[in-house]
Amino acid sequence: MSHKLQVGEMSVAYLTDKDIWSHFNYIYSPKSKNSTTYKFVLIKSIIENLYNVNDKLELSYDRIFSSFAKIYWNLVIHHDLNQINMVGKRAEVQNVLLSLQEKHGIPNSLVFDKLSNELQVDTIMKVKKKCKINVMGAIYGDTSGAIYDFDNKKEFIKINSSFYSFMQRFQKVLTYVTNYHLALFLEKFNEQGDTTKLLLSVENVSKRTSLDHFYYVLESFYGGECFYCGKKIKNKSNSHVDHFIPWSFVQADQLWNLVISCSTCNLAKSDKLAKENYLSALIDRNNQILGMTDMRGREDMQIYTPSKLEQLYHFSIDNGYTDFWTPIASD
Repeated sequence: MSHKLQVGEMSVAYLTDKDIWSHFNYIYSPKSKNSTTYKFVLIKSIIENLYNVNDKLELSYDRIFSSFAKIYWNLVIHHDLNQINMVGKRAEVQNVLLSLQEKHGIPNSLVFDKLSNELQVDTIMKVKKKCKINVMGAIYGDTSGAIYDFDNKKEFIKINSSFYSFMQRFQKVLTYVTNYHLALFLEKFNEQGDTTKLLLSVENVSKRTSLDHFYYVLESFYGGECFYCGKKIKNKSNSHVDHFIPWSFVQADQLWNLVISCSTCNLAKSDKLAKENYLSALIDRNNQILGMTDMRGREDMQIYTPSKLEQLYHFSIDNGYTDFWTPIASD
């Protein structure tokens, strides 16, 4: 009955990579009671928020379940996928979302990020309330309390430092494996089951539909110039908001990882990592943002540090982003 726990304390201080792989293998195996997709989506939510922890490696429930609600909404509402292994039944979070959809008359075509801010917040709160009962203790129990502390009253988890390092070093592999097992689960319990198709759906449930609101925050820092090549951008239609560290790795939209790029650079860079001299330029840009009182109070800037960005850059290299990019004009 570990899924009913309200508080859990870590049972070990240190884990080897072999220990951690064995825990993940158990979670993905038939030995783990995966009657719903909760565990897979919780792992995806933690990965998405790896760089939102504080200096104690604590991560708030609000951040975790903001991701969880978004992923679940897009799976349940947008893709119309059942999340439980029983015919004619629905997972409890699934019921919460379907009730909200019916109450507000929301079409299936609407992804989570297109909902109003008020409805997003309401959805996150309702999902969090339900998951505190059914989700937080489940992976804790599967791993014998090895990978995190959690407290449902204080609403945070504290990640084991060796587990945190492991997730940074193997983030891309863990993301793919989790997506794959989630797609396999969905294939078994959905009529439109097709692993390849479902895997594509799963891989894209976290991605935002628009970064326009970041453009208006960032444009004043660039004087109408591309962050990468320095060329003047004549109008907004020729510019893009780009994830400096590729979205496919970081899977989150944070101001400190976003820049304004001309369309030529953005398309050429694609999913590549910019050369390290651009990292220094981004750190300088972020220092400017932190120097502004109104910007410093932003939630995504409150958890930012230059060392965190540097870690993210170097861990992305460890995860296979070794095709370094630079604009042709600067060669």
